[in-house]
Amino acid sequence: MGPLSALEARRGHLFPWTPVLLAVGIGGYFALPVDPPPWGYGAVAAMAGLAAVGAWRLPEIWGPVFTALALVCLGVLLAGARTQMVAAPKLEYRFYGVVEARVLVLDRSLSDAPRITLDRVWLERVPPEKTPHRLRISLHGDGGVTDPAPGTRIAMMAHLSPPSAPAEPGGFDFRRHAWFDGLGAVGYARTPAVALEPPEGGLTLIVHRARMHLSAALRDRIPGDQGAFAAAILTGDRSAISRETLQELRDSNLAHLLAISGLHMGLLTGVVFAALRFGLAMIPAVALRLPIKKLAAVGALAAGAVYLALSGGNVATERAYVMVAVVLVAVLADRRALTLRAVAFAALIILVIAPESLTQAGFQMSFAATTALIAVFGALRDLPEGMWRPPRWAQGALAVVLSSAIAGFATAPFGAAHFNQVSQFGLLANVLSVPLMGLLVIPAAVAAACLAPIGLSVLGLEPMRWGIAWILGVAEWVAGLEGAVWPVVAPGPWVLPLISLGALWVILWTGRARAAGAVPILAAFVLWAQTERPALLIAESGGLIGALGPEGRALSKPGGEGFVALSWLENDGDRARQEEAFARPGLGGERGCQSAEVAGETFTLVTGRGWAERLAPACAAGWVVVPQEVEQAPAGCRLLDRGRLARTGALAVYPGPDGPRIVAARRVAGDRPWTQ
Repeated sequence: MGPLSALEARRGHLFPWTPVLLAVGIGGYFALPVDPPPWGYGAVAAMAGLAAVGAWRLPEIWGPVFTALALVCLGVLLAGARTQMVAAPKLEYRFYGVVEARVLVLDRSLSDAPRITLDRVWLERVPPEKTPHRLRISLHGDGGVTDPAPGTRIAMMAHLSPPSAPAEPGGFDFRRHAWFDGLGAVGYARTPAVALEPPEGGLTLIVHRARMHLSAALRDRIPGDQGAFAAAILTGDRSAISRETLQELRDSNLAHLLAISGLHMGLLTGVVFAALRFGLAMIPAVALRLPIKKLAAVGALAAGAVYLALSGGNVATERAYVMVAVVLVAVLADRRALTLRAVAFAALIILVIAPESLTQAGFQMSFAATTALIAVFGALRDLPEGMWRPPRWAQGALAVVLSSAIAGFATAPFGAAHFNQVSQFGLLANVLSVPLMGLLVIPAAVAAACLAPIGLSVLGLEPMRWGIAWILGVAEWVAGLEGAVWPVVAPGPWVLPLISLGALWVILWTGRARAAGAVPILAAFVLWAQTERPALLIAESGGLIGALGPEGRALSKPGGEGFVALSWLENDGDRARQEEAFARPGLGGERGCQSAEVAGETFTLVTGRGWAERLAPACAAGWVVVPQEVEQAPAGCRLLDRGRLARTGALAVYPGPDGPRIVAARRVAGDRPWTQ
């Protein structure tokens, strides 16, 4: 059977490939080195139109081929259109001055400082047409307004800069993330913020204030990290969770319980659906006359919408609600709810609305877990009658263990690639914790919400606290086990696409040919195992270098530029702290004039007082890195000063047969709207 005949034989079963093909086009757009010109989009649109006509007018056997081409082209057009739709001014230089703006969101930064997202921005000495629409500022000053209510207009003296470029070539590009979030600048304030106007109205801000009020009430009723955990899973506010607890949840692979995603939305709507259906069934007059299953689905859909609003409506929660809505609408339409077709339809909706979701860890991990779970349990459901099945009393426990194992296995490559670690005992932690979320924590939260109007919310909050205490205890115990975390080297750009396409082929195709999906998966892991890390990394600021040595990467200073240092070490698969990496051998010379050798050539970092006097000897030895702008360099000096590094971005140096091979972050990132 030829390829066209094979496609023809599967007609009617190809819909799950629709979001896959759309994602190929979206991924292709984001992989481009430059943004297509207008005529390029026109050519892609013409190709999509011709393909659609071909699918309609040519013989049916060609239909799937031309439909696939049209979907890929449509993916490119959707991603390009979305990029232009969210375009907003971006700060082009470092700024220090007066900032006036309205508070949108309050959370916490990586350094545990209060952090606010602002809109309706006014910047001193910046024309309105060049003023970013949104900012994000960390508040490090004492006094003043440290927790302004959403809607409050505030003023402060702040340091701002454009969204940061990748810490190394091919690394995470915060500029793209900020572009689609509408952030035109980020920064910090060391002086107190002053409230100018009280909170104003607006449905979004009213809902957000209600959300923050609920979060504070939960933390008042349930003290410590348990209350912070409750606030996180019910309102999306994670600002009160201690850094130690957060790290324990990450190391035990339980951090996903904090993100309001498919698990929480599914549990909440499932509890509401079951409670409504059971309650209506207890009323004979209703049960005999009305479709109580559909009424319960409508009620669960409404409860999910309220949860979406109260949880802050972030991307992960919106994605979860779309998936749940597809399932519940299938119930209303008398269709089987949990099918690959339903998952594909949910993915299609999300990719059309927000094509950039494809590049985010949450989208990848959510759909990897959901697709794998439905595929495996569907295969088990369809086993022949003669096959062995576990006893009925054991099926529930086995389903929990199997679900955790399948979801963990499906999401492990994506989690390892994005977060540079694998939790060795994550399955154990999830088996001990996830059932309690469904059996106790979420039902108790629903009960507390129902009892709150009559002042009896404590009857739900106390059992919820017991469940949360157990989960946090499991996280602390598992994270403390020897070898709990296995650090992983960051993979190359082709690894995750190959794993995704190979796994989707295995799941979505039928017949013996599905085994061919193992080929790209194996190729991806071979590429991952052969990942070459740079022998030397140079920060864009010119103030930090890191040389790869026998004990790991040695850094040029014990503190400062912590985010860049952490990114380098994590991408190496190294869990060392910056000060530990500073103490390693690998850099020669002394403080203020440190050097590393790559492929027979010397790279010297010149810093500190008197750097100008040390410049000429360093130039004679080889390449020189200086965190200042050098107006007059010695003749023939191969200089990497602050000005040149600002144009190239961070640099990675690899050994090559003809000497060092230098790769620039700006060249790898390409000429895209978010990099300009």
